[in-house]
Amino acid sequence: MTTLKELAKRLNISISTVSKALNDSHEISDITKKRVNNLAEELNYKPNRIAQQLKNNKTKTIGVILPTVINPFFAEVLHGIEITATNFNYDIIVCLSNESLEKEKRSIELLSNGSVDGFIIAVARESQVNGVSKHIKEAIDRKIPVLMFDRVMHDITCNKVVVDDFKSVYTATDFLINEDKRSNILLVSNIEELSVGKLRTLGYEKAIQENELTSNILKLDNVENIDETIYNYLKANKSIDAILSLDHITGIVAINMAKKLGLKIPEDLSVIGFGYEHTNLLSSPKISIIHQKAHQIGEMSVKLLLQQLNTDNYGLETTIVPSELKLGRSTK
Repeated sequence: MTTLKELAKRLNISISTVSKALNDSHEISDITKKRVNNLAEELNYKPNRIAQQLKNNKTKTIGVILPTVINPFFAEVLHGIEITATNFNYDIIVCLSNESLEKEKRSIELLSNGSVDGFIIAVARESQVNGVSKHIKEAIDRKIPVLMFDRVMHDITCNKVVVDDFKSVYTATDFLINEDKRSNILLVSNIEELSVGKLRTLGYEKAIQENELTSNILKLDNVENIDETIYNYLKANKSIDAILSLDHITGIVAINMAKKLGLKIPEDLSVIGFGYEHTNLLSSPKISIIHQKAHQIGEMSVKLLLQQLNTDNYGLETTIVPSELKLGRSTK
């Protein structure tokens, strides 16, 4: 395997000059950089990453802890994280908490032994519901940077990347009332216990109150038969003329249950759900969605964490990635 020493010998320059040229140092002339890089490419030179890590005291690795990847939102965020990290020559180690506080604690403890330079975390449901954040604070106290996205703990001071949950649902509800001419809107939520669910519900309630309408909320947290519950609610409440789902799946279930009851979409019932770029391909008619731009959230998360890792004067901030209401055929 070709080494820096061999490159330096062939070019008759110092090892230090070769290293600086390969790292695009301003101290080295463009002519020398070109000679070094051409020879490195010709000899298929690969830098010794372990040696670089030991020298710089950096692993060039990010720990990513997610509640799940079954939810397409988190899978798409992860894709954005992986692509962006690779572009900056970083690797990632992914752990799944499976919504468990204990599993989340174990993952942070496992990776805090020098395996990663920092963390990108969406907290587990159990952590957020119980308000337990000590394990994350301990990582920060050990000088390991943490960035939180989507599900965040407000008592932790760190970089955060979030969706405009309140505004996105307020806008969608306002659309149903004023553009789609609906007056009896049902909010369906299976994330009522989470911070994002609470903010989205507040957005719905504000739009409902401003228009002097009646609030209708169907909570599905910990409900096993979501389809049956939605079916029975719609059957018993025939005046419902629109459904706003706060997650990626119950909106599609609602369309199926409404059709089972003989309702026409969107003539009898309009439906808007949360989703990602291809969500509308999963329902007939194609569902209107609040697009969360998950890939952009992943990209922004990496960039902010790397800025903290590689910059002396950095500020901790909360970055809001705006959602977009993308209309399909489940609304008029």
